[in-house]
Order: sequence, then C-alpha cells, then structure tokens
Amino acid sequence: MSGSQQHSRRVDTQVDAQYGIDVSRLDAAVLWRITAMAFRHRLRMAVAVVATLCAGGFQLLVPQYLGRAVDQARGLLAGAAAGEVARSAAEDALLTTALLLLGAAIARGSFTMLQNYQGEAVGQLIGYRLRLDYYRKLQSLSLSWHDRVHTGDLMTRGILDIEGVRLWVDTGVLRSILLTVLIGGGAVVLLRNDPVLALAALSFVPIVGIRASIARLKLRDTWIALQDQMSLLTKVMEENLGGIRVVRAFAAQAHELARYDAISDTALAIASRRVRLFVLSTTQMTFVYFLAMALTLWVGGTKVVAGEVTLGQLAEALAFMLILQMPVRQIGWMINSIARASTCGGRLFNVLDLEPSISDAPDARPLQVTDGVLRFENVGFRYPAAARDDRILEDVSFEARPGKMIGIVGPPGSGKTTIAQLVGRFYDVAEGRITLDGQDIRGVTLKSLRAAVSIVPQEPFLFTASIGHNVAYGDPWAGRTDIEKSAQMAQLHSYIKGLPQAYQTLVGERGVSLSGGQRQRLSIARAVLPDAKVLVFDDSTAAVDAATERRIREALREFTRDRAVIVIAHRLSSLMHADEILFLEGGRIVERGSHDALMQQGGRYAQLYELQARSVAGEGAGEGSR
Repeated sequence: MSGSQQHSRRVDTQVDAQYGIDVSRLDAAVLWRITAMAFRHRLRMAVAVVATLCAGGFQLLVPQYLGRAVDQARGLLAGAAAGEVARSAAEDALLTTALLLLGAAIARGSFTMLQNYQGEAVGQLIGYRLRLDYYRKLQSLSLSWHDRVHTGDLMTRGILDIEGVRLWVDTGVLRSILLTVLIGGGAVVLLRNDPVLALAALSFVPIVGIRASIARLKLRDTWIALQDQMSLLTKVMEENLGGIRVVRAFAAQAHELARYDAISDTALAIASRRVRLFVLSTTQMTFVYFLAMALTLWVGGTKVVAGEVTLGQLAEALAFMLILQMPVRQIGWMINSIARASTCGGRLFNVLDLEPSISDAPDARPLQVTDGVLRFENVGFRYPAAARDDRILEDVSFEARPGKMIGIVGPPGSGKTTIAQLVGRFYDVAEGRITLDGQDIRGVTLKSLRAAVSIVPQEPFLFTASIGHNVAYGDPWAGRTDIEKSAQMAQLHSYIKGLPQAYQTLVGERGVSLSGGQRQRLSIARAVLPDAKVLVFDDSTAAVDAATERRIREALREFTRDRAVIVIAHRLSSLMHADEILFLEGGRIVERGSHDALMQQGGRYAQLYELQARSVAGEGAGEGSR
C-alpha cells in the first residue's frame, strides 16, 4: 500500500468538512496514484509512450531539414554560375531534403494520432473503472456516513471529479513526455550548432516554467473553490426537484430561483477568476516567447553576418522555436491539468479509501436460521454523529419469537426507529448484543442477515420502475403469482388490477404517482415477498386508514404465524393485539406487557391510550355535529 493510501485509509465514521483528509497535502501522491492506474494498461500505455517519443523525435527532424534546405537553396543560388552539373547536384540534394521533410511530417502526424488515440483510450478505461469502484464503494459505506454527507456532493464527485482524473493521462503524462523530448532534444541539437544561439532560443523556458508553477498554485485553489460551489449547486437543484410539490404549494419559486442565482453568481465569479488567471499566465508566457524569438533573431543575425553560423542554422533555431510555440501555450493547460487532477483525485480517493464501519467480520459465517428467535440483550447505542455521549438506547432487552408479535411505542425520539435499524445491522450496538437463534449478528455475514430480516421503513422509497418491479425488489426472481399474493396481503392488489397496465404501470420518481397510504402498502408487499424469518414494521401503516390496516393485519396473520414480528407505531390501535408491548422513553423500556396488563397499570401507556381515545371520540363528535 502506498503512503497516500496508508494515510487516507480510514473508517467511514471519521469525517471532517471534506469527509476526509485535506487534499492540499496530497498533490504528488495523488498524481502518482493516478499515473500508476494508467500504467496498469501496460500495452496501451507502452504504445502511447513510444508513439509520443516517436512523434517528438520526428518533430525535431523538421527544423533540421528546414535548416539544411535553406543552406542547400543558398548553395544552389551561389553555384548557379558554376555550371549545369553543380546546379543539378544541388537540385537533387534539395529535392531529397524536401522528401525527407515531407516524410518526417507524415510520420510525426501518424504517431501523434496514435498517441492521442491510446491516451484517450486509457483515460476512458480509467474513468470506467473509477465509476464502477466509486459506485460500489457508495453501496458499501455505512448509513452513519451517508447520514452526514449530501447526495449532491457525491454526485459531483462521481461526475466532475472522475472527468478531471480521466484527462490526466493525455493532458498530463503524455504531454509532459512530449514537452521533455522537444525541449531536451532541441537543446541538444541547438547546443551542437552554437551554444550562444541555443541559449537565446531556449531563454524563455525557465521563465515560463516559473510562471507556470505560480499559475498552478493559484489555479488549484480556485478549482477547489469552484468544485465546492458546483457541489452546492447540485445540492440546491436536487432539493428543489425532490421537493417540487412543496415549492409549488408555497409559491416559493422566486425564493428558490434567488437562492440558486446567488450560488451560481459565486460560481461564475470563481470561474471568471480562473479564466483571468489562465489567460494572464498564458499571455505572459507567449509574450516571453516572442521576446526570446526577437533575441534569437538579433543574436543569430549577428552571428550569420560574422560567419559564425550559417543562415540554415539560424533558420533551424527559429523553426525549432516555432514548433515549440504551441507546446509553450499548452504548458498552461498542462499545469491546469495537474491542478485539476490532484484536486479531483484527492476528493475522489477520500471516498474510495474509506472502510465501511459496518462490514463482515474476518471470521463471519452465514447466518444459520433455525427457530427465528430474535433477542436484544442489554443493548445500548449512540449514533456516531452525536456530539455528546448521550445514549439513544440504554439497557434494552426483549425477545421476539415466531408466532409472537412485539409492539413498540413511545414518544418521538425515544429510540423506536433505532431498534429497527439495529435489527438489520445498519448500525452496530455500543453495549450488549443482538442475537438471532443465538448467533450474534455482528459475527454473521450481512447478506445472510438481511436475507433473514425484512424491514418496512417509516418512509417508503419507490424506484422509477413498474409497480411489479418495485414489489419484487426484495426478491427479483419471484414469479407473478408470488408478487400478486404479496400485494393481496398488503391490500393493494385490487387497486393495481384497476390500473390500465396493472402491474406494469410505471411508478413516478419517488412514487409521487401514488398516495402516501399506497406507497406504504407497496412497501409492505415488498417486505413480505422474501422468505424472511423476522419482520419489522416501522410505523408502516401511519398513512393507512384504520379499516385497511385491519384488513392488512388479518391478511398477514397466517403469513406471520411462523415468523417473529416487531411492530413500531404511534397509533396504539396498530399494536393493541401484540403479545407484548414495550413502552420506550428516553431510550429505556419503562413499561412492558400486554395491552390489558398495561391498561391495568395505569402508567404512561394507559395515559397515551386514553389521550388517543379521547382524540378519536372528539373527532367523531365533531363529524356528527356537522
């Protein structure tokens, strides 16, 4: 493992403002890591590097042939009076040089095309691999990490940052090799002709290098700022589109536009500053280049008059400088590529190097389900993001057996939903343990655990797909009969059959084409489809009317006979029939027992039941008086 990986490899509960370490300290390590990724494609990179070297070599021949042609043309003019034989020999030599020049140009163009093709191919392969690795990593990171990051920022990293990394091969590695060949090889050729003339022709190189380094630092800082603003823009757009009904309901379009415009203006200002920096640095480098050309003309002209160099050697130096004109302009692009690749790579690797805090133990084994008995044994828990050491759950113990139903009720924030999250091991307990058939769920594989546990979440999520596909998400290989049976238990089959395309009807984004109760019932159908031994309903019928909820309960009675069932609810009518009811408050079980036993105790449960009964009675009286 490289130094950067050792430094950045960390558990996903360790996080700061950038969800990782400071990318400004990772320039060299990040660039080396990207370059190493490129050279995993050995054949393509070998071809690209060889093609770059050949393209640079043939490009160096062009000014030499031009200089030779100038001297040969001058000799042809001088020998015109010497006779036809001398003239014919000079013409043949000039024709040979012209053909060599043409051949060098063709070879240079062919190798440049091969270099560009292979460089782009390797970049695309890197982008392809990074997209897969990034998406796979996001799927594996724990919910405690996803709780603290924004989807818009993750999307920005997965699109813009990968693009910045992908371009490094062509605009960074291969361009650096080409520039080294042109400057180094040209220096050797010019120094061989005349050292003073060579120094004049190359005088712009160190100045450009220093200016490019300064520009690199400034461009890198502005690129980080621009990336942050683009992340904010993505977040605002995602929130706006996700809550478009709320925005329209409160006529808040103007507010949202103003909010988006403010961030866009900031991003535009940063982008404009980047453009100014880039243009200024490029202009200064080009100006220095033309000053060097003027100096070369003056020094070379003087030497030609003095007979120290030939006119062809001066033309060779000037032609070499002309060839370097575009690479000099591209130094700014190359420096920008370095800044972009190091920044984007650092942001991207911060995520790729994370280790999920919830993962299979090294010795984890598949869960062996026998009876399907779930136990909480003195469980204590605190969310990783909590600032203080407050326990969300403390000393929670209960047992859920097949054919028995556990009801959990309590005020908001008492830890009810946390219990559902712990059953599926989306978080790990801080104290005590949770077992399924005597096996600590931290010691079994996540795949086998989640195949044995079905959770109906408090807020159902539906994919933009058909109703049938949404129901079958938990068991993609389920047949149509099983899908319809699950929908019947959820009291949704009749509604689906009445749709024009039945189970092939497309559900809108996030299920917006269905009512709240229909989304919850579809979520129930999805949960009961797999053959799970433990079912957890997390307030999953809150949007369902009492009569439909009763029919769902009756339909599930036979299905849950050999399964452990946990029902979490605010509405006590949803769990009055439970075999045992747990009343949570402040993360502790303060009361437990059947409905009748708890009513006889006259404690918090009885008070809540009386409060809800009076509320229902009051609503009924209000309906009757109208």
